[in-house]
Amino acid sequence: MKKTLVVFAHPYLEHSNSNVELFNFYVRHQHFTLRDLYEEYPDFHIAAFRERKRLRNYDRFIFQFPLIWFGMPPLLRLWIDEVFDRDWLREGETNPLEGKEIYILITTGGKERSFTKTGTYQYMVEELISGLIVSLKVFKADIKHIKIVYEANKLSKKDIILHKKEFTELLNQ
Repeated sequence: MKKTLVVFAHPYLEHSNSNVELFNFYVRHQHFTLRDLYEEYPDFHIAAFRERKRLRNYDRFIFQFPLIWFGMPPLLRLWIDEVFDRDWLREGETNPLEGKEIYILITTGGKERSFTKTGTYQYMVEELISGLIVSLKVFKADIKHIKIVYEANKLSKKDIILHKKEFTELLNQ
């Protein structure tokens, strides 16, 4: 199994049943290292050098977060701004993201039809998180899958378990 870093950012985890289920899954499996950004950096002071160094130790990354005001949580945005280093693109520099598998898991309370060109918000979720997607592509990461869980706050325990199973099967391919 690939050594995986989970970059998890949920400012209101105590109110999220669907995220907690996967959170607990990561904790129980030794090949996943969970970094809960809101737990680790409650003051928003990110140890960028330490985070950059940590990225080198992993084969795969999972970015998991809820859609908040039509984008990434603010601490995840800050983490990307401070940790991703343009020097990685210079010749002779090591780029810890190049060729690494990336999975993105997003939860939202909105309905899937709301996130269409003709829906309530007129934007797809992938468009709303384009900053993350473009950043990963610039650093030549291999985005394998983006999973969006709609109406996450209304899911039954059975539905949450089915989403978890589907996501873990993706990771095992």
